[in-house]
Amino acid sequence: MKEYNINHLRELEAESIFVIREVAAQFENPVMLFSGGKDSIVMFHLARKAFAPAKVPFALMHIDTGHNFPETIQFRDELMEETGTRLIVRYVQDSIDQGKVVEETGFDASRNKLQTVTLLDGIEDLQVDCAMGGGRRDEEKARAKERFFSHRDEFGQWDPKNQRPELWNLFNGKKNMGEHFRVFPISNWTEMDVWQYIYLENIKIPNIYFSHEREVFVRNGNLLSVSDFIPMRDTEKIEKRIVRFRTIGDATCTGAVESEANSLEDIIEEVAASRTTERGTRHDDKRSEAAMEDRKKEGYF
Repeated sequence: MKEYNINHLRELEAESIFVIREVAAQFENPVMLFSGGKDSIVMFHLARKAFAPAKVPFALMHIDTGHNFPETIQFRDELMEETGTRLIVRYVQDSIDQGKVVEETGFDASRNKLQTVTLLDGIEDLQVDCAMGGGRRDEEKARAKERFFSHRDEFGQWDPKNQRPELWNLFNGKKNMGEHFRVFPISNWTEMDVWQYIYLENIKIPNIYFSHEREVFVRNGNLLSVSDFIPMRDTEKIEKRIVRFRTIGDATCTGAVESEANSLEDIIEEVAASRTTERGTRHDDKRSEAAMEDRKKEGYF
């Protein structure tokens, strides 16, 4: 018998595919949340592998703030056309127009928190009983508290003190009418795992992740991209710098990092040497000590 070896990436892949298949087996109308960022791209890639050669048996859903990076939206649309996958897009602007949320004003205004209402409305309107997300435990301390199967009540709220045990990877998807689940197939992955897997599988990603010249300005220690969505103070100066993005979110609160990494190998080396967290450039996480956990309790991703 030949010796059989498996590396940690294949173990993580197998675990995530198992979770995705469990979702397809236990729920009637699941969706996979997709933003065009690297985590959701990897999650979608895993879903395609889970059901190949058939197509993914559920739709993808994007909660569009209207303040996205153009490169991300272009990549999203091209990927959906290439794979023939059904994409559901719900717009935060519609929630604003309907008076369900009030848009923030001021220099640090963001639509990031407003996504919660749009997401919960989409889940209710489409009768979604499970929404898969690309959250990882290493990203942020609130996400470290999540189980694979995260129960939400009829108001879409998460109670971190009342989660179900998941011994031996047995997942309990039982729920009452009106409740739903959030499921995180790549919970146990790290940022390094994601990049190494993208390299291993040769997965396409938006070019915004690679080094490029961009007009940016400094705010609260972060390099924000010049955009029509972000009003600038008189004291803030536009500069051209060589940057890339480690994480992609709403353009109003996602900072860039100075970098010369223009290949996956370079990015992996850079991440290995970095001493700052991936979400250290996310301006919205710095609003309070428990900003992410507060948003998740309200129904955030």
